[in-house]
Amino acid sequence: MMPIPYAFLPLTLLRKLSRIFLAPARSISKNIKDFDIFLEQSEIKLKPEEYISMSIATTIFLFFMLSIIVSILLVKFNIDILAGLVAVFFVSLFIFSQQMMYPRLKAKKRVRDIEKNLLPALQNILVQLNSGVPLFNVLAIISESSYGGVSEQFRIAVRKINAGSQQINVLEEIAKNNPSIHFRRTLWQITNGMKTGSNMADVIKVSITNLSEEQLIQIQKYGSQLNPLAMFYMIIAVIIPALGVTLVMVLSSFLSLNPLTTKFIFWGLFGFVFFFQLMFIGMLKMRRPNLLE
Repeated sequence: MMPIPYAFLPLTLLRKLSRIFLAPARSISKNIKDFDIFLEQSEIKLKPEEYISMSIATTIFLFFMLSIIVSILLVKFNIDILAGLVAVFFVSLFIFSQQMMYPRLKAKKRVRDIEKNLLPALQNILVQLNSGVPLFNVLAIISESSYGGVSEQFRIAVRKINAGSQQINVLEEIAKNNPSIHFRRTLWQITNGMKTGSNMADVIKVSITNLSEEQLIQIQKYGSQLNPLAMFYMIIAVIIPALGVTLVMVLSSFLSLNPLTTKFIFWGLFGFVFFFQLMFIGMLKMRRPNLLE
């Protein structure tokens, strides 16, 4: 899978082209905080300067390709080429910014996938341990279950343990490289319990209690954020469009606006409300607690 979004060139060719931009890529990577950490957490096996140089090469390639296509279309319809090239330039900047944000977004997606499945997975583990199933067999059962990122991490752990690695070392390594703070804490509690010889069912029970309390705190915080967001939504998506439609109707009757102009204003209001609703839904999804299913 191509690690760079919007990259249409073959990976081998893109690597060769990107070597030209390694110097500016190093300068950019120094100004982006924790970029190497996000690359590691998003499982992109590239160094920061490699990823950025490949992104620059991709953006420049897309800029030239889009410029050629847009220029041909604008010449055909006798439209000024300069405006089209300016639009292509800003589109290219937007693509580059998306590429820079991609590792962070992918890491957050991994965190959400792990944390929303963590509590039910731990509850399953507790049931298995109370039934007398050994811990390794429990990990194998969870790895074959449908717990998203949690099953994936335990699948890696089971594979390494079967290859001969020590169970404690494998769990500590997975905890170290995982982007989810709650998953790391859970694995650290498990490994500490294994080192001290504690009852693993009691250790898991403590982890479940801590996660349940954290889940409750996140729900309360999320609920407190919904009230101002709902008021903001009512003002932008309900009150302002209603007043705007009324104002346009009044002005069109007094100023004798062209019907085409009136329709353009109404369609503009509709587009604004539609775009805001999409943005509002995205905002709610981003603020939703990770520990909720």
